[in-house]
Amino acid sequence: MCGRYTVTQDLEALGARFGFSAPDIAFRPRYNLAPGQEAPVVVWDQARTVKLMRWGLVPHWAKEASFGYKTINARAETVDQKPSFREPMRRRRCLVLADGFYEWPRASGRRSKQPSRFVLKDEELFAFAGLWDAWQTPDGGRLETFTIITTQANELVGRVHERMPVILSPEGEEAWLDPETRSPAGLSPLLKPYPSELMAGYQVSPAVNSPPNDSPECIRAANELEREEGGGLF
Repeated sequence: MCGRYTVTQDLEALGARFGFSAPDIAFRPRYNLAPGQEAPVVVWDQARTVKLMRWGLVPHWAKEASFGYKTINARAETVDQKPSFREPMRRRRCLVLADGFYEWPRASGRRSKQPSRFVLKDEELFAFAGLWDAWQTPDGGRLETFTIITTQANELVGRVHERMPVILSPEGEEAWLDPETRSPAGLSPLLKPYPSELMAGYQVSPAVNSPPNDSPECIRAANELEREEGGGLF
């Protein structure tokens, strides 16, 4: 699964990379984004539009907003079959903006407390394949939420965890947002592991284990000297 990630660039940089104008939303760089928190996603609404949505998809038919804590991820293998994701897969796809994500290894069925961060080798921004939905709150408001699609891990991430989020290529981003595409069969080729050779990974501080910790210290290598010397990397 993908349970934490990072967006360490500001809105201006995000807009330059993903093709939207700076909107009137409040966003600061995030170093330890967790489920239940708001994050920037790009949707197609006559043009590329960025919105802040809460992580954890709440289907429009759900009875309670707490439903979203069960749907922070959608498995690529079954995303077009699950009731929570079938309609969003056809009509409400989004780009979840990021520049890194965290995973924890498991030993004897238990999660280790030592997280690792995975990035692109060039440390550039990228997008996860995401889905979104809108839910009417009890007071008549509108709650917009999203989920991140996961797939089988590539060789690099697989050294730590068996699953990874789907990272889209720039060409894949265009196809994923295309409103004319409604068939899951036309989208499934995009839901594959990102090439290992284009990624890097390194261990970070256990401070990431606590969501309130959200500072640049979260993305520092556990042994910064090793990283600077080319060591400590996967």
